[in-house]
Amino acid sequence: MIDLSERAASEVKTIIKDQDLNPEQTFLRVGVKGGGCSGFSYTLDLTETKYDTDEIWDRHGIKVICDPKSHIYLEGANVDFKDELMGRGFVFNNPNATSSCGCGSSFSA
Repeated sequence: MIDLSERAASEVKTIIKDQDLNPEQTFLRVGVKGGGCSGFSYTLDLTETKYDTDEIWDRHGIKVICDPKSHIYLEGANVDFKDELMGRGFVFNNPNATSSCGCGSSFSA
């Protein structure tokens, strides 16, 4: 499972509302792609497209989906939202990462 903190779920709900998306048909797609300074980069996307092979979880009223290949690298990860003096944004806490870059947007496993 990939977890989504209450703070992150609240921010996703705000974005869905601000973009006039249908909350019943909108998914938060969490994934990874090759690239970044450490080998893999995290991806987040709001989408209405769900594939039969996607894993799905309901976390605080947000439907989180992930493809099977990304799920291998993200099993047990938590997505949080930080709003701090030095910046704001979504943050991944990934127990599968063996190292990550300084900005936290890429990792190796």
